[in-house]
Amino acid sequence: MASTDVWLPIPPEEIDGLPAAFRYVHWDGAEEFPADPADCVFYVVPYLKGQAVAVRPLEHMPKVRVVQTLTAGVDHVEPAVPKLPPGTLLCNARGVHDASTAELALALALASLRGVPDFVRAQDAGCWEPCFRPALADRTALIVGYGAIGAAIEERLVPFEVGRVHRVARTARSAPRGPVHTLADLPGLLPEADVVFLVTPLTEATRRLVDAGFLARMKDGALLVNVARGAVVDTGALLAELESGRLRAALDVTDPEPLPAGHPLWKAPGTLITPHVGGPTSAFRPRAERLVRSQLELFAAGERPRNVVATA
Repeated sequence: MASTDVWLPIPPEEIDGLPAAFRYVHWDGAEEFPADPADCVFYVVPYLKGQAVAVRPLEHMPKVRVVQTLTAGVDHVEPAVPKLPPGTLLCNARGVHDASTAELALALALASLRGVPDFVRAQDAGCWEPCFRPALADRTALIVGYGAIGAAIEERLVPFEVGRVHRVARTARSAPRGPVHTLADLPGLLPEADVVFLVTPLTEATRRLVDAGFLARMKDGALLVNVARGAVVDTGALLAELESGRLRAALDVTDPEPLPAGHPLWKAPGTLITPHVGGPTSAFRPRAERLVRSQLELFAAGERPRNVVATA
């Protein structure tokens, strides 16, 4: 009998409408496997359990045909792709995190611009310290990594009356709200931007994309918001700019991550840090369930799943 096991990090009985063609196995990263991984044909990677957990069963899955992450980025799984059975598809979770991550990107930008961290510290000290702060209104925003999340960020920027939005992705194209530039156009766009949002996936092309040269082109007083991956930014170069007071940063991701106690980023001037919480909100679960169900429906029908980012 052909293998039909599907490994899910969400209990299958909690996902309505799963195709009846498969036998569902719940595994969310426990030390012991709940079934023989050799029978798995569709593997949904546990969410936020780290690279070691994500790839651990793969070497025991000779029949796997689809590896589905619940993250937009796949850098924690991609190194294992060459060792997967030929033709295995790696799919990301495009669409699952658009709302949550865009919300956080906007919250980070607003909090940093309006000085919320300083007000919280003043509240803790019982001090009333009004001051003049820049607004998001009339600012120029640059979105680096204009995919689904980047577009969702722009949709949330519009009601705040931003002056202009520039969009950058791997390839030039037209988007509903305007042209999308390539990475080669960054040198000309960076000096105009008051707020730079990083939403790009981590690849060899984007690793330390934000280096000393990138940062030097940003205008004085500009804000860098990173909701992508920490390694997209050269931490040493960013620290130099923050400590000089020339730039500000709002970071949901860092390099290294988790950021260790005592790291200079914690106390860098003008820096707001959240602990990689762009995705895990109440918006995650219903969107993740919809994605898993729709991908399995396509797979059961013999059709190619969506969001394929790599093939073994």
